[in-house]
Amino acid sequence: MMMSSPRDLVEKRRRALLLVNQHAGKGTHNVDAVVDLLRAGGLEVESHLFPKKHPIPDMIRTRAADADCVIIGGGDGTLNSAVPALLECGLPLGILPLGTANDLARTLGIDMDPLSAATIISRGYTRELDLGEANGHLFWNVANIGLSATLAQEVPDALKKRLGVLGYAIGALQLLVRMRPFAIEFEWEGRTERGRTFQVSIGNGRYQGGGMMVASTAEPDDGRLHVYSLETKTRLRLLTLLPMLRKGTQAGQEGVRAFTCTELVVRTPAPMPVSTDGALTTETPVRLCVRRRALKTYVPAEREAAEMPA
Repeated sequence: MMMSSPRDLVEKRRRALLLVNQHAGKGTHNVDAVVDLLRAGGLEVESHLFPKKHPIPDMIRTRAADADCVIIGGGDGTLNSAVPALLECGLPLGILPLGTANDLARTLGIDMDPLSAATIISRGYTRELDLGEANGHLFWNVANIGLSATLAQEVPDALKKRLGVLGYAIGALQLLVRMRPFAIEFEWEGRTERGRTFQVSIGNGRYQGGGMMVASTAEPDDGRLHVYSLETKTRLRLLTLLPMLRKGTQAGQEGVRAFTCTELVVRTPAPMPVSTDGALTTETPVRLCVRRRALKTYVPAEREAAEMPA
């Protein structure tokens, strides 16, 4: 397959639709500097700033016909909200990591500095990413049941914006004091297993919660869901697992159930909330699967999938 060179891309001058959620953790970043860098890299930029993420999907649907790519400035929640519109328009996605956790950007090796991220977009290398699906709700990074899902409900946006990832940590410690393990059932690939757990995470990507890992080997295009369940008997044991959760090496540890699959059903005795990319979107029982190679996303050249825009 013939690939376009960076020079060809500059001469072609891709049209970029830049949408920024100013309510995101770093949403007040100097967007003018990003626009200047993108234009210097050969893009024609139409930019829009929003006080919330909610108008972004509608703007994608309205303006995508006049664009060659969509660039979104925000966090994982902003990116998640845009998924349906991105699928409809079929355009490559550029990520400006302006959120609190920026887990998708971490997984893809995108620098947290918006100017560095803009440079990646201007170079034009793309990678086809999978999406996870939970009862029809699509996600980039992870679906959670238990501790993290409750945390998504209880940690206020103001705390996350003020303290960043530290806000998650404070909320998690407060929640852990009062949380009790719950019964869980997993059904996948012809088998059924049961246990009692504090937390179940089902990852499409590698990172969650601002640097915690679902699995160190997880890739957002490997066609697998990476599952772990924290089935420890004590809260103290949960705390001792934190270093492994940071490194994504919790599989094989005592009190941790871990496996990979392409489809999964998770049940609890009573409905429990399920979060996807940090937002509560559904509840158990939840059916999960992988939507293969759903969206092209700009990535650093050293991590690209040997593909450039035609």
